[in-house]
Amino acid sequence: MGSIKNYIKKQGGLWASGPVDILFFVFLLAIVTIGLVMLYSSTYPYAYYHEGNSAYYFTRQLQAVGIGFVAMLLISKINYKIFRDIGAHVGTLVSWGLLILARMMPAYQGTHRWVYFGSLQMQPSDLAKLTLILTLAMWLDKYHSTVVSKRPMTSEWAKKINSFVGKPVMNDSVKIIVICGGITACYAGLVLLGSHLSGTLLMLFVGVIMMVLGEIRWKWFVIGGAALVLLLVLAYQADLLKDYMSERIVAWRDKDYDPLGVRWQTNQALYAIGSGGLFGKGIGNSTQKYLYVSEPQNDMIFSIVVEELGFVGAALIILLYALLVWRGVVIGVNAENRYGALVAMGIVFQLAVQVILNIAVATDSIPNTGISLPFFSYGRTSMIMNMAAMGFVMSISRTARIKRR
Repeated sequence: MGSIKNYIKKQGGLWASGPVDILFFVFLLAIVTIGLVMLYSSTYPYAYYHEGNSAYYFTRQLQAVGIGFVAMLLISKINYKIFRDIGAHVGTLVSWGLLILARMMPAYQGTHRWVYFGSLQMQPSDLAKLTLILTLAMWLDKYHSTVVSKRPMTSEWAKKINSFVGKPVMNDSVKIIVICGGITACYAGLVLLGSHLSGTLLMLFVGVIMMVLGEIRWKWFVIGGAALVLLLVLAYQADLLKDYMSERIVAWRDKDYDPLGVRWQTNQALYAIGSGGLFGKGIGNSTQKYLYVSEPQNDMIFSIVVEELGFVGAALIILLYALLVWRGVVIGVNAENRYGALVAMGIVFQLAVQVILNIAVATDSIPNTGISLPFFSYGRTSMIMNMAAMGFVMSISRTARIKRR
């Protein structure tokens, strides 16, 4: 008990002081509110047909928002530096344990993505996204040192930015690359064991984002990226991918492939987006949600959003996401220490990548990987963990050197 007290005291106490960033909170609240409205509007026909209750997905998502909101407020009040070692070590062990346990669980629709505790269930990959960020932030902060730029600093803003874009130097550079690359590979590999390709890709993106923020030299990403592309091409050519994974790639390349099967969901989503026009049909007036778009509560909810709100409504929602990410970056750049900067920016950049990938899938820009839209798609574990992640950013904002709105 004494060691725990000493650890907390060394980190500056258990509770964080100072106000949270209001702009970040407002942008988040707006996204969550619109997400709840659009989830109900997008899913009531599907929920009534399959569950006998038109508000089935909405009420369960609302419960998750409530739990997530409490978790967010609690985490935002805790000194984030407390999580530096806990998040890296305990968080990693818990995440890996749950991912292994998920692989041992009975398959659902051919995948092992879920862990069941009686009537409760959770998707460990949602927790893993956050713990991976916390873990890499700890290691990258531990091994980092920067070279002071010889260029004259013309403003305080330039000084703050310099540590992120200036010439990097890594102590034991090979060691930290092996550590961060190995940790990311372990996370991605465990997620892939559950046949969760989109989650695997997201883990890899998170790893790359964190190492870029940690100022690892670009040549390593070029080498690693080339190796990954080569590996994927060889896996595809050798038929090493799961059948459904290969079929989705084929369906993406050939727009006429199996229109009543693999292409059905994507085609119906495109019809929804195309029929939305400039201003949309209005909330509640979608046609494609009436059992045309498969499972509109999940990956393809953006297509129903565009159908009902149109290009203008979708653009405003994307703008809200962009503002949330921008504010998170401002908080990170102005954080009181490097660890806080890495965590804040890692969280909002992971959010940005997930939004981009979801929209790319809905618009058939990339193969259908089954990735959710944060704060819109149905998923209680995902909602709770996303809200908890926002709590970390808000905790960091309490001590960030930013102008309060």
